Amino acid sequence: VQLQASGGGLVQAGGSLRLSCAASGRTASSYVMGWFRQAPGKEREFVATVSWSGINTAYADSVKGRFTISRDNAENTVYLQMNSLKPEDTAVYYCAARLAYSGSYLATTTNEYDYWGQGTLVTVSS
Repeated sequence: VQLQASGGGLVQAGGSLRLSCAASGRTASSYVMGWFRQAPGKEREFVATVSWSGINTAYADSVKGRFTISRDNAENTVYLQMNSLKPEDTAVYYCAARLAYSGSYLATTTNEYDYWGQGTLVTVSS
């Protein structure tokens, strides 16, 4: 599976962005998908995950209520809608995928994922 993330950019605090992650190579419908981010000098951290069914989701506490993960299996694409952005959301955002054990399976750690996209930079100015 190849993953291509896009949608990053520069936005003012309080603004919104929508990231996309397009999967190719094999159908992504049986894969659990996740978004992670890495700020300069920090470790990569979990942001959100969505089950292959699209029904189950999980979020980091720092983004809960502001970010929404979703997927369109027909388009092999996962989205991350980011609202009420804060300067501390500034980071390179990565999408990731792994085969799902079940339709409700979620993965929240980096070592659970087998495939990674190249990252897209999100910069939030104050």
